[in-house]
Amino acid sequence: MKIRNTRRIIGRAVATTVTVALAAFLPAAAHAATAKPAAAQDASCGVLAPGASATAQAAVAAACSQIGVWYSWGGGHGATPGATYGYYDGQDPASQHDNERKGFDCSGLTRYAYYQATGRDLLNGTADDQFHSSQAAARFSAGQGSAPLLPGDLMFWGSGHIHHVAMYLGAGQMVEAYESGTHIRVTPVRTGGDYAGAIRINPSGSPTPPPADGGTTFETWGTSVRTHSSPSVGSSVVDTFGGPTQVSVQCQEHAETVTADGYTNDAWAKLADGSWLTNIYVKGPAWLPGIPDCGGSTPPPPSGGSKAFQTWGTGVRTHSQPNVNAGVVDYFAQPTTVNVVCQAHAQEVTADGYTNDAWAKLTDGSWLTNIYVKGPAWLSDVPTC
Repeated sequence: MKIRNTRRIIGRAVATTVTVALAAFLPAAAHAATAKPAAAQDASCGVLAPGASATAQAAVAAACSQIGVWYSWGGGHGATPGATYGYYDGQDPASQHDNERKGFDCSGLTRYAYYQATGRDLLNGTADDQFHSSQAAARFSAGQGSAPLLPGDLMFWGSGHIHHVAMYLGAGQMVEAYESGTHIRVTPVRTGGDYAGAIRINPSGSPTPPPADGGTTFETWGTSVRTHSSPSVGSSVVDTFGGPTQVSVQCQEHAETVTADGYTNDAWAKLADGSWLTNIYVKGPAWLPGIPDCGGSTPPPPSGGSKAFQTWGTGVRTHSQPNVNAGVVDYFAQPTTVNVVCQAHAQEVTADGYTNDAWAKLTDGSWLTNIYVKGPAWLSDVPTC
């Protein structure tokens, strides 16, 4: 994640705000900002020098496949690497529309590239985290410049704290997600100013397999994790994962409640081979975003006097207070069902051409702008808080 330098804005921690959109009813059109500009395809993006490992070359190909995609503050830092809608960084005016831009910030792009190249989420963190990554097989000082670098090496900028990362291509070129208001691009390397050096990522791993049978790829965690013939730990074991691995999830459903490693969940994921895995061991929220119900369960019923509503849109955040500057409580990557207790007029939110000051309070105590709740701007039959 890039933290802008003092030329524009003083470095800071990642903002926890998000600007969100509203209509009184669900808009029919998709976000126009998500498409790659036709003129942005850059034939110069690729492996431009010999010597890189197969893993590094695959990472370069993955990064170059995103040429023309928006820079978006916070983009690329979802549960699974890939483009996401960003959010306003709190200071840069150019970032105010990042919630409308599905893309990557600088470290989100490099995270995605090496995830595609290795099949493992090696670089989940900020540019500073990546600079200090234990996955570095070699390190190069700022004084060495770009001479020892090979395609796929990661270049960093920052004095004391790293605020930016880019990927070297060879021939004095690099690919980067630079700043809000721009698109992922190829540009000449910069080794002056606060250039801090580079690292070469460990070349082990294998490319991420494509999802099978229309499924969605997720990464597991834990060791000796078992899949079962039905969504119950008492059913026969189909497979055992010795460590984290990639799985293709077809659908999910509420079934047997499982408690393991400090977590409790009744959600199970159906994999491409027909086996079942408790969602406890699938990286992401308890109910996986964007994964359909298998048909064996229904959304939890409203509780505590609440009323169920359907959300719309992607990258929707709930907050601890009815204010986009309040702490983020939850993140809905895809439409989901929420239980609304009451609603209140609070901070006015404007984005995507819509404005609303109504906020819904959910059963967990968090707040969601009514912008992303299907229905009128002021929800019917929901009391005022």
